[in-house]
Amino acid sequence: MLNFLISFACAALTTAVMMRFVTENVWISMVVSMVVFVAVFMLITRVVMKKIGVVMQSAQNDLMANRGEKAVRDLKVAMKYAPWQLYAKQQINSQIGTVYYLKRDFNEALPYLEQGFARNWVSQSMLAISYMKKNKSGKMKTTFDQAVSGSRKEPMVYALYAFCLEYVGERNKAIEILNKGIAKTGGDERLKENVELLEAGKKMKMKGFGDMWYQFHLEKQGAIIKKQTKA
Repeated sequence: MLNFLISFACAALTTAVMMRFVTENVWISMVVSMVVFVAVFMLITRVVMKKIGVVMQSAQNDLMANRGEKAVRDLKVAMKYAPWQLYAKQQINSQIGTVYYLKRDFNEALPYLEQGFARNWVSQSMLAISYMKKNKSGKMKTTFDQAVSGSRKEPMVYALYAFCLEYVGERNKAIEILNKGIAKTGGDERLKENVELLEAGKKMKMKGFGDMWYQFHLEKQGAIIKKQTKA
């Protein structure tokens, strides 16, 4: 990545200048060079991430205004920053995949979600659900495991994982995941309620997670329309 290379070059140049014109002490030169490396690295990171953040916010605003195509175009333009920052490309891919998924353009979303950021639990959950819908339960579980690993304190990722496990017929595993979530989140009441429901042989209730639940498109279209009508 260019950020690292430029920082390293500045540090190397600093070492050369220090050794030739300032001091012959290798340790002093190394310490000064490390300070230069960190300073340059942090400065470039701050500038690049600020630029990416502006694009992300613009895309979010477009999405809220139902301008999904414009949001995707803006995010694709932001790819020019990818060589400058570690994981920038993956983060942008996650956002593009999320936009397509929200639009229910699942086939278009899949390749972007697959190349997305592993620690983005929303896009990773969307990817796992996509695998479930394609009857790839093994990939679904692997992807959800990554999502949980990156967001251990997020109750909804456990609920989504459990919901999908129950859907593919793994009720006991679903209960196990919910109990794990209860332990990690400090006893989330929504997770506790769903454990009780599954143990009683009933379906999980996800409405406690609010509108965020509906963005994963696991609810039937009729139910979503009914909810919107009531609202």
